[in-house]
Amino acid sequence: MRIVDLSARIEPITASPVDQVEVAYDDHERGAVAVEAMFGVPRTLLRNGEGWAVETIRRLSTHGTTHVDAPYHYNSVIQGKPAQTIDELPLEWFFAPGVRIDMTHKADGDAVTVPDIGAALARAGHLLRPLDIVLIHTGCDRYYGQPDYMAHGCGVTEVATRWLHDRGVRVMGIDAWGWDRPLHIQAAEALERRTPGIFWEAHQCDLAYSQIERLVNLDALPETGFTVACFPLKITRASAAPARVVAILD
Repeated sequence: MRIVDLSARIEPITASPVDQVEVAYDDHERGAVAVEAMFGVPRTLLRNGEGWAVETIRRLSTHGTTHVDAPYHYNSVIQGKPAQTIDELPLEWFFAPGVRIDMTHKADGDAVTVPDIGAALARAGHLLRPLDIVLIHTGCDRYYGQPDYMAHGCGVTEVATRWLHDRGVRVMGIDAWGWDRPLHIQAAEALERRTPGIFWEAHQCDLAYSQIERLVNLDALPETGFTVACFPLKITRASAAPARVVAILD
């Protein structure tokens, strides 16, 4: 068995204006001070004079690193019912066979369509089954943490998202900032055409499903023959949660 890590590190990021992460690191020296302050135990009674090391995440959006979106992120109501938050989703969604769809040939702003996905599945010789986890490989993880990260990548259309959902797929992932095409492109088109359903089209397509966004290392995977584990943190009433996403290869 081999395990491939598909998750970005949770580490301080200041370059990105929308995905900033702040982590405070208290080392063993600070830990010794804390032990004496809390319990009166001096450092001479601690191994090597050291106390505990502790880290505090001071700033991290539930969408700020590799994460899983819940339907509640897209809208408050999905298909006439209150949208599920991340703590309400079935765990069975997040441990299932995976398939990698190679879209690295697509340019920034290109659409990933049903024919694109169908052709990739045919090349892989894979027939989608309910609860398969579909991962779109764009190669945009190379921009992770950079100021223009969210401006890169292709995006999956509403029609293609519905096509996957109709075949029982409930978790879909991508190694780019978002599942949709870059938002500045969608925004310009929506404003020019003054038509709803253009901006954030795949997110707001009224379907109960989860997206994994900000994946990395998809180039280390075969097209099929692996299992994805992507359990999100159980955050009450949250629209998303960070996850340690891995692929397990036999």
